[in-house]
Amino acid sequence: MKRIPWSFLLLACAISRAPLLGQAQSKAAEENRQSLTAARIPKVIDGHMHYTSDPAFRQKVLEKMQSVDGMAFLLVPPADMDTAVPFIHAHPDRFVGLANIDMDSAHALEQMDAARAAGFVGVGELEYVAHDFDDPIYWPIYERAEKYKMIALFHTGIVNRTQPDVPTNVSAYRMRAATLDLIARKFPKLTIIGAHLGNPDYAWAAEIARWNPNLYFDLSGSSLTKKQNDLAFFKSIFWWSGVVSPHTPKSSHNAFEKLVFGSDVFGGELEEFDRELKLYHDMLNACDVPEPAQQNIFSGTLWSILHREP
Repeated sequence: MKRIPWSFLLLACAISRAPLLGQAQSKAAEENRQSLTAARIPKVIDGHMHYTSDPAFRQKVLEKMQSVDGMAFLLVPPADMDTAVPFIHAHPDRFVGLANIDMDSAHALEQMDAARAAGFVGVGELEYVAHDFDDPIYWPIYERAEKYKMIALFHTGIVNRTQPDVPTNVSAYRMRAATLDLIARKFPKLTIIGAHLGNPDYAWAAEIARWNPNLYFDLSGSSLTKKQNDLAFFKSIFWWSGVVSPHTPKSSHNAFEKLVFGSDVFGGELEEFDRELKLYHDMLNACDVPEPAQQNIFSGTLWSILHREP
């Protein structure tokens, strides 16, 4: 999606106007954790849904989550904080928030503090960066996210270009999946999700996820559409289920459990949720992924992450 510059003053204003957001950061975070603990696990958790302030979207996405017994991670741009925050707080069993911070802003850490004060559980989608994701210039951001036990959702792989006649400082190379390896190792308590499985670097993405227990990926975007006639291809990417070898970490989990569900709905196009949900099911069935593993992919893993003790 088109990048929207962050306005810290706008976020601060939104926080001051929304219910519960004048409380201390620790109290807001604890109340958010307790509300999640009190709820039962949804059948589907969408870890990658872009929020839009259109009131019609809010009503439709609420109805959609209710109809599928679902929850969504809403990725909120700064201009929409004033409507997103009260909406999320009004439906804690259906939505949690991730703040779309500007990693290259001098106020990036302040933005994270404000997001945490708003009860947001993470930051993302992190994208359109001026340096490689694993450049040390961004380490203070990852340190802060690790300290706050925030999830960090990164865009990985190819990125759209909606205005080809406009010069931009955007490079997919800076956002390649392999850059998450150093971040995962350097910040072992930071939970990282890479969007799009590094499209087209699927093997790189899966291999670094295999060795990093704090790293997961979603398969949103164009990949499942591109591979819809060869969905069993992903068996060759997530190959290590049941393998006993000194060359792969010991695990009782199916290799496909390094995936979580994400739809990448943006612009309010909720039809994409249904398309991605079907494609995920088709791919996992084509790859003979057992039902317990599928349950973790669709909700169990993200639910466990949300329920970590503070």
